[in-house]
Amino acid sequence: MISLAHAQTAGAAADPMGGMMQLLPMILMFVVLWFLMIRPQMKKAKEHKALLAGLAKGDEVVTGGGLLGKVTKVADGYITVEIAAGTEVVVQKPSITLVLPKGTMKSL
Repeated sequence: MISLAHAQTAGAAADPMGGMMQLLPMILMFVVLWFLMIRPQMKKAKEHKALLAGLAKGDEVVTGGGLLGKVTKVADGYITVEIAAGTEVVVQKPSITLVLPKGTMKSL
């Protein structure tokens, strides 16, 4: 009976990588999550930040609420958008979702 107990403990000590192999699926799941979800989201946020930094007077933009207009004034956190002749609204910079090519508003 005692020799049986010694044989069981000797087998467990012979597998030093057993604990590492249990963590391998968790590490693999994190790597897959990084490449499929986190990395593309960071890339999209970086592109949006560059879009906001490049806003200038005269750009035609679309806001998050769907308003289409021309930028008339750019400040630090806000921009003024002319949505119709003589009608201007002040919106936050992060609400700008898209910068349109010049002349798009005329074709609408």
